[in-house]
Amino acid sequence: MNGYRFCFREEAGVQKPAYSPASAVILKLVERINVVGAGLIGLGSAWRLAQKGAEVTVFDARDAGCEASWTAAGMLAPGGEFFEPSELATLGMRSLAMYPDFVRELEEDSGVTIDYSRSGAIEVAYSDAEAAALETRAAAQKLCGIPSEACKHDSRPARFFPEDAHVDPRDLTRALRVACQRRGVNLLENEPITKISADGRVWTANGVNAGSVTLVAAGAWSSALLTDLPGPRPEVIPVRGHLISWPLRAGLLGPILRHGSTYMVQRRSGVLLAGTTREYVGFDRTLDETALAEIQARAEELLPLLAGQAPTERWNGFRPFVEGELPWISQLGRSCVWAAYGHYRNGILLAPETIQRVAGYLLA
Repeated sequence: MNGYRFCFREEAGVQKPAYSPASAVILKLVERINVVGAGLIGLGSAWRLAQKGAEVTVFDARDAGCEASWTAAGMLAPGGEFFEPSELATLGMRSLAMYPDFVRELEEDSGVTIDYSRSGAIEVAYSDAEAAALETRAAAQKLCGIPSEACKHDSRPARFFPEDAHVDPRDLTRALRVACQRRGVNLLENEPITKISADGRVWTANGVNAGSVTLVAAGAWSSALLTDLPGPRPEVIPVRGHLISWPLRAGLLGPILRHGSTYMVQRRSGVLLAGTTREYVGFDRTLDETALAEIQARAEELLPLLAGQAPTERWNGFRPFVEGELPWISQLGRSCVWAAYGHYRNGILLAPETIQRVAGYLLA
């Protein structure tokens, strides 16, 4: 089965995989579901599945939400991601529109306050050529529903993207953890998976857990968990990115601020984040001092008040990249195993749409 494209087509197209009658019967009988990966996609899918009456067990090799979901800046910013009409741009805009209700429902279900703001974003041009490129890009973005308007930032030409937003992904995963537990989800942290079989069972050092279906949503680690399973699927490549932050006065920044590959976003608490890099170094967690210094220099140029202020937190994380423009959500052949990974830079943005689709597929 080719799951690489189907899952994010328009409503008028194919919405669900053309799985066989036998596998359809399996999915209709789902009651016990294993979810491998306790990041935003895994926890969010578990929450939705539990809401619909499934008995869900979530496994993670570390603490819940401590990988890409914890390290991300949490920008919900199609204006800085999608430069022309595409399937991914359509998906991103649809998922962005779901965010207010998604956050509201999750806050109500968990009792956890989530730092979410439709702040807009300002993208700055440092030259006439960059300004002209921004104008050309804005015209193409308008065709896929991304509005913007010309403005100035510190006397430089810029564009303002009013619909861009941001959310604290650490709040999201914290809220999802609570909501899952309230819904009876069994969360097994620091429980690495050693094997997944085609019949939906998962093995750990502590034994085997049966399930009608298993969902693998382990981000950059997903491919390694699928090696013994049938069906073609894209290989995930970990792409490391560095970020830094400063504790500043709350409300200082306002909109997201960006130039080229550099972005800055401020939390409600006042913490200001800047990133990021794109590094193909496998799973090397070493902090790269050169990369961190470059981020700091670019951030100071974009926001001069940072000059001379040393960041108080520095970290990196691994974004899951797959070839092609879309994340991969599919059944593994005719097995009882599904996977949802490959969101790359847009895992936070695409979460509401992905979670909704996963729940729909597994409980068809």
